[in-house]
Amino acid sequence: MIEDTMDRLKPQTEEQLHALLAHNGMHRKWRGLILTGSEITLHRDLPEWVRMARLSGFDKVRIQTHGMRLGSESYCAELIDAGVNEFFISVAGADAATHDGITTVPGSFDKTLRGLEILDQSPNVVTITNTVVTERSYRQLPQLVERLRHLTRLAQMEFWFYFPMSEQDDKNLIASHLDALPLLRQAIDAAQAIGRGVEVKNFPECLLGSDRGALYNDQPELYIDDAFWTEFMRNGFYQCVHRAKCGSTQCLGLNTAYVKKFGWHAEVLAPLPLPVDQTVG
Repeated sequence: MIEDTMDRLKPQTEEQLHALLAHNGMHRKWRGLILTGSEITLHRDLPEWVRMARLSGFDKVRIQTHGMRLGSESYCAELIDAGVNEFFISVAGADAATHDGITTVPGSFDKTLRGLEILDQSPNVVTITNTVVTERSYRQLPQLVERLRHLTRLAQMEFWFYFPMSEQDDKNLIASHLDALPLLRQAIDAAQAIGRGVEVKNFPECLLGSDRGALYNDQPELYIDDAFWTEFMRNGFYQCVHRAKCGSTQCLGLNTAYVKKFGWHAEVLAPLPLPVDQTVG
């Protein structure tokens, strides 16, 4: 989703990381740290950063990764020994053809799956998968749950609906919420039936019905180039014909590119009840 901005954004420096770690070591402001970037596992100093984070009072250290380097048992062991205890791994599709087609890296699905299977043998780590839901992937959501069923330590699956950092969908990747909805709900139900947590992001809450509890749009405090927020505001979130009278606190509504492509869905979206102290009589 931020692919087109990566070349323009300045990465956080090691000095900024050290300052953040020192602050937490002194004040214990945070319990968890997520290390992410264009691909965090390409940084040779990652294990050392993790060790420093744990010594600075972070009980949880998560890396956000495409998972290909995790196909190496020795590298997984190195990260776990350093103190990584949460792995947030991107899985783009339910099979190699789809996943590799999206990543444009032949063999990436097999490497990522191998990494998940290696981590599945590690009792002291939590694994979470994330799938960006696009026009190219939404049809496979139920199959993806089934494909990963054998992973006994996979704690949660997340489904983030794609939005471009732009006012239009130039890459034709936005999936229709209405087309994706039945497959999304099948995937939610299938994952929950085998004891997995599910989080959905960037999807209208009112469409989810009894699966509303899966919607979670909160995000951690983000340290990133300030220019990111200028780009992010181009999304134009929180647009909905029912916005003024909807009581949802999690829904991001529609964004500009989505409305341009699919319209307002005014006939199917419905406002959720306002809290009692906001209703009028």
